[in-house]
Amino acid sequence: MTAMTDQDHTEHAEHAEHAEHADRDDRDDDADAEDADTEGGEARAVEVEDGEAEEVDVQGGPGDGQRAGEAHARMEGTYATGSSGRADGTDGTDGTDGVDGWDGGLVARRGTAADAIREPAAAVENRGPGPQASGPLVYPGALRARLEALRELVGLSRTRLDSRTLAQAGRVLDESAVRGRLSGQHTVVAIAGATGSGKSQLFNALAGVVISETGVRRPTTAAPIVCSWSDGALGLIERLGIPPRLRRRPLYNGEADAQLDGLVLVDLPDHDSAAVQHREQVDRVLALVDAVIWVVDPEKYADAMLHERYLRPMAGYAEVMFVVLNQTDRLPGEAAEQVLDDLRRLLDEDGIALGEHGEPGATVLGLSALTGDGVGELRDAVGRFVAERRAPARRVAADVDVAATGLRRVYATRRRTGLSEEARDDFSARLADAVGATAAGEAAERAWLRNANRACGTPWLRLWHWYHDLREPPPGRLLPRTQADEEVTARQRVEQAVRTLADRASAGLPAPWAQAVREAAVRGSQGLPEALDQLAARAALPGRPPRPGWWPAAVLAQASMTILQVVGGLWLLGQILGVMAPNLGVPVLLMVAGIVGGPLVEWGCRMAARGPARRYGTEAERRLREAAAACGRARVLDPVAAELLRYREVRGQYLRVTGVTAASL
Repeated sequence: MTAMTDQDHTEHAEHAEHAEHADRDDRDDDADAEDADTEGGEARAVEVEDGEAEEVDVQGGPGDGQRAGEAHARMEGTYATGSSGRADGTDGTDGTDGVDGWDGGLVARRGTAADAIREPAAAVENRGPGPQASGPLVYPGALRARLEALRELVGLSRTRLDSRTLAQAGRVLDESAVRGRLSGQHTVVAIAGATGSGKSQLFNALAGVVISETGVRRPTTAAPIVCSWSDGALGLIERLGIPPRLRRRPLYNGEADAQLDGLVLVDLPDHDSAAVQHREQVDRVLALVDAVIWVVDPEKYADAMLHERYLRPMAGYAEVMFVVLNQTDRLPGEAAEQVLDDLRRLLDEDGIALGEHGEPGATVLGLSALTGDGVGELRDAVGRFVAERRAPARRVAADVDVAATGLRRVYATRRRTGLSEEARDDFSARLADAVGATAAGEAAERAWLRNANRACGTPWLRLWHWYHDLREPPPGRLLPRTQADEEVTARQRVEQAVRTLADRASAGLPAPWAQAVREAAVRGSQGLPEALDQLAARAALPGRPPRPGWWPAAVLAQASMTILQVVGGLWLLGQILGVMAPNLGVPVLLMVAGIVGGPLVEWGCRMAARGPARRYGTEAERRLREAAAACGRARVLDPVAAELLRYREVRGQYLRVTGVTAASL
């Protein structure tokens, strides 16, 4: 038991460093006084509340195994403060930790005989040689790269995903930035547990002094209480929202506490408390601490609420998690080891990795905070954990992992995505069919042949064509698509082509990005049929196709055949009229040559015109197809490709966040 002097008087004051202690004299009037007398094994403590001192007795002595529950003291006002904290839980300091940021004074508590043996009767603020100044937290390079990738991922996805989907990732970025600006030499560890698990008793055992109230009344801990082993943690504590009246410092016990330099320990209310505000405080603080010690007892270690609400969802935080089976003194013989084995089994079913053989994972221990059995082992484990200074980065890395897991459904896919060349060609072909490119090419070919026939045909055939054209339009002429049924058919073909393309482009994509691709395709399809009609009109060929170079010779040959017919006919007419001497052979031969030669020239020209006519029709069809494809590419394909490119970009960022390869997704 720690020896006490007849009168131990400590003055406590809370002041802002930037005021340079200018108002110390005024605050000294409000400082709390504490006295402790040790006579006959009885400790007397002074509780200061609202300026009035009240003496309370704390019974307890060596060898007394019963709880000294008769000495009740309220947690509010137990610690004296030099100045009032603000309503937001801060004490008005400038963010640096010093003596002024802490409450000191005596603790009026319910104690046990074991407490009296292990702990001094008065918990005075006694600072050890901790770091007086601490720099901000510096994340490892790999974690910084993941955070930057997550920031890029959120920025690129804001216009494609709703805010609720990105909310968790946004919170991780915000909290990691805030934690990075605070001390990197401190580790904030919360002690959490169910009602009656003994977490407050364990909290006191680690602190070496009764700080958190224990007892049979439930719930005992109504608000988080924090204890820091070194200076420089004020910013971290203010981030937790713990007011100055609930901030404590342990007694400094040399090497026993030197190993905990940098530890900021938080005792939380019961996570299964009947008071809703208690559970809300637990959830709020657990989201901000660097690590957590879960305290369970032999009766409720398998509680479904603990496993389903906390342990299972927090399986990814195994590296910053301790699971402690308390009250092992209540288990006879080998029952403690059997319960520990069953606890490990349950944790394994929850997906929590156990670091039992040096591998990363949660630490599972059995102890008794009442007897002190196993507390030293936990203290050593926590000391090594804090000394590594890696818990904050591990916590943030686990936060990133959890956020990435929540976003997996909107970024990851095992199917190959994108538009293949086959899909692009099929879309262009469908648009060409909708605009009538094939029919236009055939019509152009017929027009070329018809023009060749007219240019190289006999005069009598030209007269026939002229007469036929007067009665009905020539077949094969390019007509504007003005009929209502043709317009409806064309529009339906275009819409079908767009739907088919959107389905192919969005196949395999996560739902939000598939929806974005389909919306881009639908937006592009608006006005596409009208644009195709305009392109078809501009790409339509002139009414008379150009003539090849051999056409003049064919026309001259056809004219010669006509002249032979005319000469032979006139010659025969002259002989009939007696103007010329009778000679039927020559004029008949001339007429036959003209009559037979004309069709022969026309047939030869038609044969010679087939190749150029086919090439002419093919060129006309190609130009119309290219025009339709260019229109479809500008209006539909390019927006869809832009959405696919954005998805590939964000997926690459997601791979950087998760640290895995594309093949594993």
